[in-house]
Amino acid sequence: MIDLRGVHKSFGSNQVLRGVDLTVAKGQSMVIIGGSGTGKSVLLKCVLGLVTPDAGQILVDGTDVTTSDRDAFLARFGMLFQGAALFDSLPVWQNVAFRLLRGTLKRPKAEAREIALQKLQRVGLGPDVADRLPAELSGGMQKRVGLARAIATDPEIIFFDEPTTGLDPIMAGVINDLIREIVVDMGATTMTITHDMTSVQSIADHVAMLHDGVIRWTGPKDEVFDSTEPYVTQFVNGLPDGPIATLR
Repeated sequence: MIDLRGVHKSFGSNQVLRGVDLTVAKGQSMVIIGGSGTGKSVLLKCVLGLVTPDAGQILVDGTDVTTSDRDAFLARFGMLFQGAALFDSLPVWQNVAFRLLRGTLKRPKAEAREIALQKLQRVGLGPDVADRLPAELSGGMQKRVGLARAIATDPEIIFFDEPTTGLDPIMAGVINDLIREIVVDMGATTMTITHDMTSVQSIADHVAMLHDGVIRWTGPKDEVFDSTEPYVTQFVNGLPDGPIATLR
């Protein structure tokens, strides 16, 4: 479903991606791990076409992301942002139905609200939440609303950007379980970027390690903790010594 071939991206003298090769099969949950500033978010933006690679090719379902019809292309995606990224001035249901109220996916308002209520229920939130503002919700509830929005249009591909950041361990576990259930139910292809190994264990089918602009290792989730690749070993075990530079 997603195929990256020799993808490079620099910002001035800062080389962020240095030849990324990665394949994500249809219906697969791929989790990309790596430290902060290693290019994980830039990689997602390149796949979405929000950032144009300097070199290489990115295919989504066989179509080059740089030549596809933008509206039709983006309609296939859903995304859960790191900080939920809800619109403060809109009630919860309009946040969930945001794409259903405008553009090529537009639905009648009553239908959009009904879909929003269904998706809220899917993430464990009742109809009493629908007309509240995001500021009235806890961090965990906001993350659930963000997840409901990500699946509102039943997308084929979903991106999760650090889905458990800022959550306590119990709520992080709830969100991880919800993501896994929904992904399996929908049969969606997903890419998640995280440095939370608990999320990896809960969400992933396959794992890729991104460091210094290249994929250092990729393989099934069950093999990541047994990998002999030094970058992976250091990262997943949180070791201070290894090839990944640390501040002392």
